[in-house]
Amino acid sequence: MFRDRTDAGERLARLLRDRGVRADLVLAIPRGGLPVARPVADALGAPLDVVVAKKLGAPGNPEFAIGAAASDGSVWLNRDAIARLGISERHVERERRVAARAARTREAAYRTGGPPDVRGASVVLVDDGVATGATVTACLRLLAARGAGRVVLAVPVGPPDTLDRLAGEADEVIVVESPPHFGAVGQFYRRFEQVSDGEAMAILGGAS
Repeated sequence: MFRDRTDAGERLARLLRDRGVRADLVLAIPRGGLPVARPVADALGAPLDVVVAKKLGAPGNPEFAIGAAASDGSVWLNRDAIARLGISERHVERERRVAARAARTREAAYRTGGPPDVRGASVVLVDDGVATGATVTACLRLLAARGAGRVVLAVPVGPPDTLDRLAGEADEVIVVESPPHFGAVGQFYRRFEQVSDGEAMAILGGAS
C-alpha cells in the first residue's frame, strides 16, 4: 500500500537506482503519472516531460476501453473485445481519430514547444500504475515510432498478466508490486485523488 503518488514515486525511484537504470529522459503519462515521475526524474538526474494517450470507448459505453491512441495516432486495440462486442472498424477508426486529437490537445497544453527528441535516447516511461495497459501500450508504440533507443516502463503496481504483455512492448518493465489479485490501481493507494491540470503542470515545471 502506497501513501500517495509521491510515496510510490520515491519507492519506484529507489528500485530503479538499485537496478542501475539510467535515463536521458523520464516521460510521465498525465495526469496521475506526473507526481510519481517527479521523484524518479530527480533521482535519475533526467529531465521530465510527458507523453499522452487516450482510451477508445465502446459504442454506448465510452468508459469501456477497446484500445487507446497516442498523440501521433499510434494505437493499441483490444481485438478480443472488439470482436466479442461486434464493433465495426468504422467505429474503431472514428474513436482512434478522436482519441489521438484529444491526446495532441492535452500534450500541447503541457508544454510551450514541441515534443522532446527521443531518437536513440534511453527513456523511462512512468505512470501511477497499470490495469489493462491500454494507454501505456499506445505510449510505448509512440516512443518506438519516434525512434527511442531504449524504453524502460516503470510503474508502482500492476497485475502480472498485463505486465507480461507489456514486457513485449518495452525493453524492460520494472514494478514495485505485482499482486495476483488486482481490481484497480487506486486500491493500492491510501490517497488517490485526481491530479488537476494545474498541479500536473506545476510538477512538470519542477515543483514537487
